Amino acid sequence: MTPEKRSIRRRGIYLLPNLFTTGALFSGFYAITSAMDGRFETAAISIFVAMILDGMDGRVARLTNTQSEFGAQYDSLSDMVSFGAAPALVMYLWSFTSLGKLGLFAAFVHMAGGALRLARFNTQLTSADKRYFQGLPSPAAAAILAGFIWISLEHDYPVEISKYIGIALTISTGLLMVSNFRYSSFKEIDLKGKVPFFVAIAVMLGIAFIMAQPQTMLFLLFLAYAISGPVVTLVMRRRRLHGRKP
Repeated sequence: MTPEKRSIRRRGIYLLPNLFTTGALFSGFYAITSAMDGRFETAAISIFVAMILDGMDGRVARLTNTQSEFGAQYDSLSDMVSFGAAPALVMYLWSFTSLGKLGLFAAFVHMAGGALRLARFNTQLTSADKRYFQGLPSPAAAAILAGFIWISLEHDYPVEISKYIGIALTISTGLLMVSNFRYSSFKEIDLKGKVPFFVAIAVMLGIAFIMAQPQTMLFLLFLAYAISGPVVTLVMRRRRLHGRKP
């Protein structure tokens, strides 16, 4: 192979994992355009679709041995749109426009928190503890906002009340993303190994509960995950302090 052909080959990108990343990026973009048209339920669902596709691209890359620096950077840019800008803009268009600068501020806090969270994550890839994320992951933060919108629309909660809860959630998710709280990455779970039969039944029942009331269950699950960060961090600090005592 000539040096010129080698150079062309090096400049190529892996198609399969980047297709999933592109799908996640499109879902985030579609969420924004749906919100602009007033289809907020579709916008919320699109953010969850982006989460699924975002979770698949990395796994596909590892399974097919097609990881690349380009893919990692492309994934971060996609995450910024789908989990930073999209949830903030959808929330703003849904209920914050009447709040003026306060609504604008809240939406920006979430978007800026997502950008800072992704930048910090990229710079700590080699040194971070793989068992934990530092700060709330941006997909989980986006899921809380999307889930809140979805559940509010499903149960016809008054926007005049929901928007103030939304303000608190939007600012909180933005701050949690840049916090030092530790969140489990679940990477220590061995999905290839054998598990007891009751675990399979529990997983099946969990999926059934989510499918029965997806808007409620997804919101509660990701809200519980967001709360778990401060709890886990405080427990770990307490154990560390007790361990130092003579």
